[in-house]
Amino acid sequence: MTTAATTSDFVVSADSHLLEPPDLFITRMPKHLRDRAVWEEDFEVEPLVEGGPRHYRRLHTPGFEGWTISRYRQLDGPMPDGQPEHILRDMDEDGIDATLMHPNLSMFGMYSDDHELSMAHARVYNDYLIERLLPYADRIRPTCPVPITDVPDAVAEIERMTSHGFNAILLPATPPKPYWSPEFDPIWAAIEASGAHPFFHTQTGGVKVKNPDTTTMRVVMQSAQQANMEMTPQLAAERMVVQAAMSTIVPSKLICELIGGGIPDRFPKLHFGLIEFGAGWLFSLMGAMDKAWVTGIGQDSDWWLGSWDSTKPATREEQATMARLFKLNERWPYDLTPSEYVQRQFHVSFQDDPTAVATRHLTGLSTIVWGNDYPHAEGTFRHSQELIADQFAGVPDHERQAIVGGTLGDLLGFQVPAPV
Repeated sequence: MTTAATTSDFVVSADSHLLEPPDLFITRMPKHLRDRAVWEEDFEVEPLVEGGPRHYRRLHTPGFEGWTISRYRQLDGPMPDGQPEHILRDMDEDGIDATLMHPNLSMFGMYSDDHELSMAHARVYNDYLIERLLPYADRIRPTCPVPITDVPDAVAEIERMTSHGFNAILLPATPPKPYWSPEFDPIWAAIEASGAHPFFHTQTGGVKVKNPDTTTMRVVMQSAQQANMEMTPQLAAERMVVQAAMSTIVPSKLICELIGGGIPDRFPKLHFGLIEFGAGWLFSLMGAMDKAWVTGIGQDSDWWLGSWDSTKPATREEQATMARLFKLNERWPYDLTPSEYVQRQFHVSFQDDPTAVATRHLTGLSTIVWGNDYPHAEGTFRHSQELIADQFAGVPDHERQAIVGGTLGDLLGFQVPAPV
């Protein structure tokens, strides 16, 4: 077993990405689907600005045709390429002992409204995980993507992958139906029975392959377009709305649907991981969820609201559209409060979020986990140790150790040393 660079903590990144071979899907998908498979085209051009990148990768897949990014250029080291041996090299350099690894650009092809296409992508990717990453399970645990547009198919794929020892299932953050739906219970049951746990990565789901103006693509392209615009008060405001306000909607809705739907209550052994959403918003959501089930000081608990029908007698039975509004606040149907379910079964990842660290005692230590977002440009690869030292300055050792590795390491079954 290769060991990571010497650090005082056992560091587990909750968020890293496997760079798939560019032709993985067009060479392995069923032949009748290959013309709609995700594939990535590398090309080289003269820099658009002085000192700019030369190497680009263009994504080809329905809904994202032509989306182009510069390669993950590293100014002080070799370019990541997705080979497991090189991933370990990069982990060692960054002081990462173990990692939870998610798909990269292929995530955009795995959760669309075309089930056959999505599941074909997922099976090819999962086969690749079996071939390439199983021997490295002591340090790399990949999430196995599973589309949920067909529940029996999803259960079968979960059972297939967990039979190989994988214990992290990647589900879409934007599901085809709300997660409170009992229709998904066989999926939760299959994951729990296997001893695995579900994870949800930002920017997954909601893709409509016949409509390029998908939720995910619209946000990505809007950010690119804004970077080329002249700064104005409108642009500043829109940037804040998208990056600060809208970015919390999907994870907040996800947590509310799961807890409100009773999923943690019915499946108490499951732990839910929300990846790359940041975590500074979590303490506010937890308070708001609990507040939704408390009448509150100064409120009239006997306050009625509705539509009065003057043609009917003034009786409870006849005025059926009138109701005691705040009585609903007293009818929470589960044993624990919403925030207690979060503290018991949810883990939200961040990479650079001082607010998440500062509010750790409000959310609970186990609810926040750290990740470096390897090898993305917005991540902390090659600078993770400096960031950890900065953001956890003054934090007691045992608390830092839990957030940067202990909680997730125990959950995934890594050999985490006892806290010092």
